[in-house]
Amino acid sequence: MLKIKLSRYGKKNQPHFRIVVNEAKDKRDGSYVEKIGHYFSNQTPKVLELDLERYNFWIGQGAQPTPTVAYLAKIEKSGKGFPAKSKKKSKKQTAKKAEVKQEKSKEKQEKTVETQQVAEKEEPKPKSKSGPKADKKIESKPEPKQQEKKVDSKDTTKTQQPAAGKTKK
Repeated sequence: MLKIKLSRYGKKNQPHFRIVVNEAKDKRDGSYVEKIGHYFSNQTPKVLELDLERYNFWIGQGAQPTPTVAYLAKIEKSGKGFPAKSKKKSKKQTAKKAEVKQEKSKEKQEKTVETQQVAEKEEPKPKSKSGPKADKKIESKPEPKQQEKKVDSKDTTKTQQPAAGKTKK
């Protein structure tokens, strides 16, 4: 069975790959049937050249691409290139950003509390016409709860008497 796979070449820490059609059981970097492209992963921007006509020909012949090669072929077919990598912020930067966000939210809360206090001071309390007794709240005493009698599972009316002749000492 034929496979379309990547064959690694290049120096240590400087890899580049050939996209080759190879027997499935052959070594990764061994001999191959046909080279149909190459891929430089460490260059910026990444370089991918793939002969799509030959790729489709070998797919038609029954060759199975590896998942990585299938992904690279999909990128080559789209013509858009590789998706841009988003830069990740360091832990210090994210912690600093979160701290600033918390400070802003605290300031916002303080401002809202201040505006509420100012609004309360400015609004005069309306006086009731019925007098000072109307301002006081009438407190009602809570009704005592009726306690339910607990019934023991044992019947207390019957008492056990020791058998005649057997007494505890």
